Order: sequence, then C-alpha cells, then structure tokens
Amino acid sequence: MRIAILMTNTDESDFAHRWPRDGEKFPAMMWRVRPDWAFVVYPVKDGVFPDTLEGIDGVMITGSPASVNSGAEWVARLEALVREIIAAGIPLFGACFGHQVIATALGGKVGANPGGWVFGQVEAEFTDGRKMPIYSSHSEQVVQLPEGAEVIATGPGCAVAGFVVGDGVMTTQYHPEMEPEFVAALIEELADELGPEITARARATLSTAPDMADTAEWIAQFLEQNKRPAR
Repeated sequence: MRIAILMTNTDESDFAHRWPRDGEKFPAMMWRVRPDWAFVVYPVKDGVFPDTLEGIDGVMITGSPASVNSGAEWVARLEALVREIIAAGIPLFGACFGHQVIATALGGKVGANPGGWVFGQVEAEFTDGRKMPIYSSHSEQVVQLPEGAEVIATGPGCAVAGFVVGDGVMTTQYHPEMEPEFVAALIEELADELGPEITARARATLSTAPDMADTAEWIAQFLEQNKRPAR
C-alpha cells in the first residue's frame, strides 16, 4: 500500500520542532501493524499538494491547530482535493482537523465545542458497542454532518467523534498518532491556554495509555478493504 499523508499541522513553534512532525507520526503509527507500507507526505498547509492521485492507494489527513473555518486558501484547496479523492474512489481517513475538513468539504459544519477544550485521553464509544481509548486535543467539532454521513462514534462532549460516508471515508475527531510522552508534554505546553481545570483533568487521564497498535489496525483494515482495484 502506498499512502498519501496530507499534513495540515501549522504549528511551527519551538515546542513543535522538538518532536516528530505529523508526517513522521502517522507512518510510525501505521508501521506498528503494516511495516511494509510506503508513505508520501504532502505539507498542504504550506501549499504543497499532490500533482496526481495515480499510484495512491489511500489518503490520511492529519490534525492541526488551524481552524477549518479560517478562510485560508489552502483549506479551501484541501476541501476541493477531498472531493476529488472521494470521486476517484480512493479510501480517505481523517483525524481531528482531517475529520473536520472532510465534513466541511462535503457540506457539513464545524463549530466551537460547547464545553470548551477536550484534552487528554478519552474513550470513544462506537455504535457497534466497541470502546477505544484515544487522545483528544480539540476546541472545535463537527456540529452538522454532511449529507450521507453516518456517525460511528461519540465521545465526551462530542456527539460526532467519528463518521463514515459510504465505504470510502472514515474519520475520528481524535488523535490516534499521538504518543503518551508527547501528550504529557503538550498539556504542560498549553497549560496557560487550557486553564487550571482542563489542565488538571487532562493530566489525570495519563495514568494509562491507549493501545496504538489496536487503533492503527482499525485504520489499516479500513484502507485495505476499500483499496481501489488495480487498473
């Protein structure tokens, strides 16, 4: 499998540069379960987009501190690419910002979390009864699903924690790529912005860690099962 990663993370702070970038985190996550997969990274937040979708078996869109409602030119261009990917029948997975931009590209809406920031480890509850521990870091969420989308998961203060559109689109509001050490450091980095109550609540979730291999397997199976037939 050859997977395109559309990197949307706009954080260029000193803190961000002390850690692997999303173009490294997502492959590292997937290599836990699919060590033979190949990845090509496109920093779309810098205006770098794929020239063609030929030879791409699947696409993953990363998270970002940017808002899909920012009006940025690259976000509008990414929304157009989302529609192109879906029309081409290439399986598409989005996490956090990726989840949100897929929704807006297809006519959905994103707005502020009613309760403010959701941060730290949460438990996503799937409509099939499964539960998945996973890291969260979001102040916005999907507030209106696009036409034809179906909710597959909910979470704390988040009615649309994941959705699918047909067989070719799957999303999560959360961050499957984040490692425990990074999340702990991120909480401290953002403590002033988060405030004492949310910071304390986020710290309290760190006594255990999600099973990243289990989450990666969930994503891998989706991409494999919906891969386009060879032409």
